[in-house]
Amino acid sequence: MHDRHATERPSMPRRELHNLGNLLPFLWEYRGRALFALICLVASKVANVGVPLVLKAIVDHFGTLEKPPLVLPVALLLGYGALKLSSALFNELRDAVFARVRHRAMRRLSAKVLAHLHQLSLRFHLERQMGAISRDLERGTRSVSSILNYLVFSVLPILVELALVAVILLSRYAPVFALVTFGTVAVYVAFTFAITEWRMDFRHQMNRLDSQANNQAVDSLINYETVKYFGNERIELERYDNTLRDWEAMAVKSQTSMSLLNFGQGAIIALGVTLVMFFAAGAVVDGTMTVGDLVLVNAFLLQVFIPLNFLGIVYRQIKYALADMDLVLGLLAREPEIADAAGAAALRLRRGEVRFEGVDFAYQPERPILQQVSFTIGPGQKLAVVGHSGAGKSTLARLLYRFYDVSAGCILIDDQDLRAVTQDSLRGVIGIVPQDTVLFNDSIYYNIAYGRPQAGRDEIERAAEMAHIRGFIEGLPKGWETVVGERGLKLSGGEKQRVAIARAILKQPRILIFDEATSSLDTPTEQAIQQTLAEVAEHHTTLVIAHRLSTVVDADHILVLEGGRILEQGNHSQLVASGGLYRRMWDLQQRERQQALEKPEPAGPGLRSDAEAE
Repeated sequence: MHDRHATERPSMPRRELHNLGNLLPFLWEYRGRALFALICLVASKVANVGVPLVLKAIVDHFGTLEKPPLVLPVALLLGYGALKLSSALFNELRDAVFARVRHRAMRRLSAKVLAHLHQLSLRFHLERQMGAISRDLERGTRSVSSILNYLVFSVLPILVELALVAVILLSRYAPVFALVTFGTVAVYVAFTFAITEWRMDFRHQMNRLDSQANNQAVDSLINYETVKYFGNERIELERYDNTLRDWEAMAVKSQTSMSLLNFGQGAIIALGVTLVMFFAAGAVVDGTMTVGDLVLVNAFLLQVFIPLNFLGIVYRQIKYALADMDLVLGLLAREPEIADAAGAAALRLRRGEVRFEGVDFAYQPERPILQQVSFTIGPGQKLAVVGHSGAGKSTLARLLYRFYDVSAGCILIDDQDLRAVTQDSLRGVIGIVPQDTVLFNDSIYYNIAYGRPQAGRDEIERAAEMAHIRGFIEGLPKGWETVVGERGLKLSGGEKQRVAIARAILKQPRILIFDEATSSLDTPTEQAIQQTLAEVAEHHTTLVIAHRLSTVVDADHILVLEGGRILEQGNHSQLVASGGLYRRMWDLQQRERQQALEKPEPAGPGLRSDAEAE
């Protein structure tokens, strides 16, 4: 799906700077630690730069003696060791202090992204590719740690060391040494940046293809049974392998271009080192520099150019991390389609009256779903909506939950427009038994308790008993701790719906929605649970969306939807007597029901074993 915000985002260089700016709040939270880590970094580099100075003094000390010394320069040697030790100590202190900053940033971003995903609309989640998103999130959150790690442990140390070396070279030696040294650094950096920018397209392509391949693999495994039904394992493997083939081609280009980059970097450094050593050796011959100065310049070159070898890698990794981070920040930049209005108040539930007034709605503008739908569900009343598939029945439930906003008209609860109240307060008073029940890959107890996590065990057991599932649960080998599998796949459709019913009962909402609540139940179980649903719905404002008309004969009012419009309405007797669409649907379902009763009822499936599930 095209991201409508993509065109509003800045160009890549500006976006990268903006992304780096987004790291500042994470650093500010632990500004004390970050500052102390920076002090440790500078102290480490001061000690590191001091080592060649002490080494020069030691070499010059030996050079001034005409015969082997009887006394070693103990102070200089101890100073040399102390500086080496100090450099290592401050490095480790910096790492230890900054670790919490880095890992807290990962934690904060991960939590922020998950919270934002929950804020995005149902439309986004219906259109999402979960495999690709999960891979993007994994890389994106890891990129925060990588960027902070490279900046604090690689880039800043190199900059500090370059500054210290520049001060010493300019203050103690001919300008040519600083000119060649930092000229080499400038050429190296420019070459690295230019080639890396050229290579970045390969990395972007690799990321895209990696996410696409991961999404295809996850999607094929989620639809495992469908793949097996049609024997399309080969097709799934070919799709996956074709994407990986394109990824392989990009990966090879990335590697070969990196080899070119590495050779170029090595050539620049070799040229710079050779020039500096020529000038230094000439100065020693002329007597303007000592052997200690030659050692000092050589040591500085090693200290500058050895880390510079890794600067190319660091720059590439930062660019890659910024590319990965951009995926997550782009997701965070996506505005929720449904948001609370400014100053929205909590819903004040008094009587529990629900009213639709002239509601129009369309998922896409060219395809209207509901047109001029108006009805009222009085406090404690049960209103049923029936009709053929695609008539717009389930859309009513989504609008009542405010997963979408109406295109025209309004929906009110106790005379309060849903768009004027907070979403949390609205959804807190509504309970639903959905048509397609999806469960967490956790225990049955957890899935029922999800309706009201603070409920006690006795309340949870009573809700299960009211939903006619307690006996089934307690008859399982692991009882309440039985894990239901991903999306509840180890339970039959009927068992999942009874868990959903128990969950809705436990929530104790004032407004209830039954969206095809018994569609997966066999006839005997449906009959047993209908009375339970009637008891649960008593004294509640209830919206029943049904295909089986036998489940709504006791409704106070029934709406017949056709093509998004209310075609007929009345109670069951009135609609049967009218001889319209409802009557035709009723007669057809009665014949089907009679034929089903004349056949022996098959045994209902129980919880599938692991072997059966596989």
